[in-house]
Amino acid sequence: MTLLACAVAIYLSCEWFVNAVEWLGLRLKVGPLAVGTVLAAFGTALPESVVTFVAVVFGSGSEQKDIGVGAAMGGPLALATAAYGVTGFMLLTRRRKVASAETNAARGEDVGDTRKLARDQRWFLTIFVVKVALGLVTFAFKPALGLLFFAAYGVYFWRELRAEPGGGDDVVDLEPLRLQRRRATPATWAVVTQALVTLVIIFVASQLFVHALEAIGPMIGLPAAVTALLLSPIATELPEIMNAIIWVRQGKTHLALANISGAMMIQATVPSGLGILFTRWRFDGPLLLSGVVTIIAILFLLVALNTGRFTGRTLTWAAAFYGVFAACLIPILV
Repeated sequence: MTLLACAVAIYLSCEWFVNAVEWLGLRLKVGPLAVGTVLAAFGTALPESVVTFVAVVFGSGSEQKDIGVGAAMGGPLALATAAYGVTGFMLLTRRRKVASAETNAARGEDVGDTRKLARDQRWFLTIFVVKVALGLVTFAFKPALGLLFFAAYGVYFWRELRAEPGGGDDVVDLEPLRLQRRRATPATWAVVTQALVTLVIIFVASQLFVHALEAIGPMIGLPAAVTALLLSPIATELPEIMNAIIWVRQGKTHLALANISGAMMIQATVPSGLGILFTRWRFDGPLLLSGVVTIIAILFLLVALNTGRFTGRTLTWAAAFYGVFAACLIPILV
């Protein structure tokens, strides 16, 4: 019951959050894609980064610090597989709903600027490969390299905000702010308040969801390690998945994909930088497995992007890589 209540709370809060963040992007005069890659991604990934920060900086033992490292590896895996898979499924569902008109059916599969998305995925892959490689070696100045990961995100953040704004379609499609439904142009304080309050609710509900999973895992016979590496990442990335569902349903698939790719960049840099700075950052079998599966999933997406096969059907297959991870992880840990 707790799981269902938290999932509903996250979904409803995400509806209000994406509504507020679109207006916030208009207020800040950032490009439409930056709304997804920076504003929405920063908002939904910030609570997870805070959890990692607390675990690796203030953790009293190696187990708590390992939780932070696991979160830094599990987040990108869940986004690269489950989040993209859900987005693909929603694209297929939406295409069927508008199939009565050929033009609408084509728009139902519109995934926006695939060249930019491919560039973001290549950048993510480069950073991710480096962070996995660092988990296999030990040397004296390795902790200092964590600062480079923060710098990498800083460059990405600046580039996204400086990007040329897109067309004005997103402004036309803006729904009234939920907090001020009767106003054509909401007050700035209302936009900020709605964004912050919903973000707090998303954070609290996500943490309750994770704790509920941790309690249920042993009840159904799953070891705690399996729950932490297999189920918890899905729970922590639930806000991004919900955002994707909402934006695809609204016909704004480019924002859904931008939110996922932006969150992946945060997960590849900020939590990783914290882990490298404050832990040994040494990978065991399960952590290395998560890294390898993530790399393979991104390579799969890049092939689809570069060959013009980046469709809803192809995206749906990305979720299969999470199944591969589960199939390989359980024998290792059980």
